Parts: sequence; C-alpha cells; structure tokens
Amino acid sequence: MHPTTDGRYRVLGRPHDPAELLLLSVEAIDADRVPTEPVAGAGGAEPTDSADSVDSADSADALAPVYLDTERFDYEGDLAATVEALRAGVLVDATIEWVDGDPRFDAVSVVAETAFEFYDDVTGLFEAAKRTWMVAEGDNAPMHGRVTKNTDGDPNGALYVFAKQSGARDLFEEFRTGVTPLDPLVRRADRAESVPPERDQARAVFVLRPVAEPFVVVYVVFRRDGVLAEALRSTYG
Repeated sequence: MHPTTDGRYRVLGRPHDPAELLLLSVEAIDADRVPTEPVAGAGGAEPTDSADSVDSADSADALAPVYLDTERFDYEGDLAATVEALRAGVLVDATIEWVDGDPRFDAVSVVAETAFEFYDDVTGLFEAAKRTWMVAEGDNAPMHGRVTKNTDGDPNGALYVFAKQSGARDLFEEFRTGVTPLDPLVRRADRAESVPPERDQARAVFVLRPVAEPFVVVYVVFRRDGVLAEALRSTYG
C-alpha cells in the first residue's frame, strides 16, 4: 500500500511542462496574508511520514508545489475525464497517492471551477488599475487594493496592484507558478458582502503585466463568466 495525502489544492495548470500538472495545497496558506513574499519551495512535496495517510496541512512541506506527471500514470473512467479537464485556477479536493516517490491522483473532486488567467505585455490598461496604483504611490506603499462595482452599484471584483519587484524577482511568474500564492486574494472575496462563496460562484482571476506600467495587476472577478470577466478576456486575451 502506498502512502497518500488528502487535501484541498489549487490547480495551477501546466506552467513548466505540458505533461506536468501543478498543484498547490491551500490548507496552510494564511488567508489574511498579503502575497508579496515567496513562500513555496521549488520541488514537489513528498510525504515523509511512515503512516499510510498524511495530513497535508500539518506537513512541513505543505506549501511546496506538487507536480503530477499526467503521462506516467494511466487514469480510467470518471477520474481520467476529471484529470483531463483540470485547468489553472480550479479548486479541488484530492487524494494523492505516492508511488515510488512520485504523486498520482487516487481521487479528485472539483470544489470550484475558478479560472486563473495570465496576460503578459498588455497595453491599454484600464483606468481603474491606473488610479489604484496612483493611490499606492501616494501612500508610498508596495501594493493597494479596492473593490470595484458594476453600474448598479453591486460589487463585481477585487482589484489589486503590486509594485514590480527589484532585482531578479518576477512577481508575474511567481503568481503563475504558485511561488507566491494567489489564494489569499481569492479568499478575501469570500468575505465580501453580498458575494456568494467561491464554491457557489466560481471566480475569474486575471493577472496582468502591463508593458508601460511599473506594477502587476491581480483582478479577482467575482463571476467567472460574467460581463466583467468577458470584457477583460476580449480586451487582453
């Protein structure tokens, strides 16, 4: 019998290799943490406990990403269809089995079909992002956030701007690969007034790196397929 890890994971897609599905455990991520510092390790997290089941939230490597080679293991039936459909942003509950040190899905169920979308070298950045950055500059702060509303005055998203990091750090890439998790920002949306939780209303999280601006934008749109999300896709996708 192989050791297993049960937990809730954010799927980060295949940012490194089309054959590798990247997951990040969300159970040990502080929901109140401002995501400005890298926290995840560079390699996969293999359980070291000798028991058959390992609690990922208690593991010292709980924040390390897990890379699943989807071409090494054959999945069948509903599990195969679920694994094939997983895309960046989806929140899942999963049991991961460790076979000779390599992870494979033993079971997986989708909690929320949230979408993470990354657009680099964008032009024509919308004014709300520019105004949000002006507030950050005025406060001499490395980031700033605000809730946006639709024409009826209802909240439709949480907009954040982060200063581009000095030196070799690439914040856009860190968000894309999970080195700096987006989940604290997604979880804040769950606490917004009159906004259904993620499990009931999937989000669309847009990460934009403008060509001509000194910041990176993270826009947590409350409705994945709503008017605002479609407008952002048509503009930048």
